[in-house]
Amino acid sequence: MRAECVYDDFDRKEELQFESQAVHGALGCEPITGAVSFPIFQSATFRHKSFDVSTGYLYSRLQNPTRQELERTMAILEGGAEGFAFSSGQAANMALFGMLKQGDRVVLSDDIYGGTFRICEDIFSNLGCEFVYVDMSQIEKLEAAITPNTRMIFVETPTNPMMKVADIRQISRLAKAHDCLLVVDNTFLTPYFQKPLSLGADIVVHSGTKYLSGHNDVIAGIVVVKDPKLAEHFNMQLKSRGNGLAPFDSWLTLRGLKTLAVRMKKHDENAQVVAQWLRQHPKVKKVYYVGFEDHSGYQVTLSQTTGFGGMISFEVDTVETARKLLSDVRMILFAESLGGTETLVTYPLTQTHESIPDDIRQALGINERFIRISVGIEAAQDIINDLAQALG
Repeated sequence: MRAECVYDDFDRKEELQFESQAVHGALGCEPITGAVSFPIFQSATFRHKSFDVSTGYLYSRLQNPTRQELERTMAILEGGAEGFAFSSGQAANMALFGMLKQGDRVVLSDDIYGGTFRICEDIFSNLGCEFVYVDMSQIEKLEAAITPNTRMIFVETPTNPMMKVADIRQISRLAKAHDCLLVVDNTFLTPYFQKPLSLGADIVVHSGTKYLSGHNDVIAGIVVVKDPKLAEHFNMQLKSRGNGLAPFDSWLTLRGLKTLAVRMKKHDENAQVVAQWLRQHPKVKKVYYVGFEDHSGYQVTLSQTTGFGGMISFEVDTVETARKLLSDVRMILFAESLGGTETLVTYPLTQTHESIPDDIRQALGINERFIRISVGIEAAQDIINDLAQALG
């Protein structure tokens, strides 16, 4: 367990609304000096006051005040018991799947992020764990995939990049009936739009690189647990694997969180406009966006989220159109990642989902004409103008 420390006058600020919680964090200002910007404690080790008396901090691999402020803030925002900040989203998932034992089975969303697929298939399957992938938007398929050795259900909703929506409440009931842990990757919507723990999930994971940090300048991963009993595993992962987020990166993520609410509102607003425009373009054959009323998961989305987010995928008419778009964008940046202030366009076939076997990609619809766009917070018309000239 973590040591008691001088910062344990921790006020969860549960009476505040989300926007205020994000701005003020767990402690907000640093309680000893009153520093309004929580300091970067760039120290590897911490002095003991005397024999058998410490400040509660021993060594930054175990705990660091800056990282602790981020972890506690994320626990507040997600409505969880404890949060944990890792060196990347992949590190967070490595810690998560470290809960598995030989013979355990995990059921995951079928168009899971390629990095998650790689962890499962290239690392943990070799340790004797079993992974199956199903369309979580169809509860009967999930139920059919659950066996007596199923330990965990891992859900992306919306999925990356096909934008399928899973009913978290419904899956939670199924998970509890089969004594499975329910994990939700909340990267796309963040706790501003969706709070999986309140819907029945046990664990939430994030690529903190994306919307939480929000500025394409830090790599981070976040885990938040609902039950304090789950916290010990992640404490041990940080202590033993040494995969905790560094103080400066923790500070950058804290700074990003302060504007999370206003950024997510703008991402959402812009995406609605851009998605509608894409749908009318003659070279765009299909648009995958959860904010469309005719999206198969629209009603579920309304029931469990307060917004649609900034992610859109779409298929164009030809491979040539796709390549022209990727080559000719000007303001929009052709780059891997998502969730930053800048609009990014990504080619899942060779970037985010290159680890997925080609037959699976093709079956999902991730083909040579498939594009994913993370809509930024620029002027919506500038985004549209750039897409228009690049599409030709």
